[in-house]
Amino acid sequence: MTYVLPDIVRAEALDSIDARVRIVATAIFAMVTVGLSSILVLALALAASVGVLVMSGRPMVGTLRRMAAMDGFIIFMLATLPFTVPGQPMVTVWGISASWAGLWMAVEIALTANAVILMVLVLIGGLEATSLGHALHALRVPARLVHLLLFTVRYIDVLRQEYIRMRAAMTARGFRASTSLHCYRSYGYLVGMMLVRAMDRSERIMAAMKCRGFTGQMPVIAQFRMTMADAQFIILFGAILVSLIMLDITHVV
Repeated sequence: MTYVLPDIVRAEALDSIDARVRIVATAIFAMVTVGLSSILVLALALAASVGVLVMSGRPMVGTLRRMAAMDGFIIFMLATLPFTVPGQPMVTVWGISASWAGLWMAVEIALTANAVILMVLVLIGGLEATSLGHALHALRVPARLVHLLLFTVRYIDVLRQEYIRMRAAMTARGFRASTSLHCYRSYGYLVGMMLVRAMDRSERIMAAMKCRGFTGQMPVIAQFRMTMADAQFIILFGAILVSLIMLDITHVV
């Protein structure tokens, strides 16, 4: 006898969920997780994010590596919290005491940040930029913000290629990276030229768009419709959120 998983928990099912539902679910999950106060419940929230990652079929190693990159930005803050938050001393290093309160605060921040960023990577990270922009537009996000997002994604690689060409030109003229004042000045010129060329390109792009009839409104071709899979996802995800809230309120764990 074989057991068939329901559609909502199949590995490929997440891609069929409405992009609007995924964005709203991620936002609500982030707000709920930030509001949790119990370390054990925060650990369950992180476990829920890992569970969604497993069911989504996303590359496990690649997604966790991207999450670890975010940890690199906050690791210094987390390491200093035990030494900066007052409380009962835990250990003393070079005459500076580390408190238990600071340690628990660092653990809470780490669990919260990792749970939220992992859910963002799983639910929203798999969306194409165009689908994300159209979904945000359907959710009544200001059009200028949506345009900024789409243009940034569209032309970030163009700017990168421009930087590579300018850096190659500097290297051809004998530039070598060092700690000298000349090197810092050259990098300043490089950044300045990047800004100037970006402004020039943006003006040319805007002129070309106006020639093609652009009026500031986004034409949306895709039509979003709620399906049974979306309803199943909302029920399952809502049950997870309610469980986390109830466990945190009742202090069961």
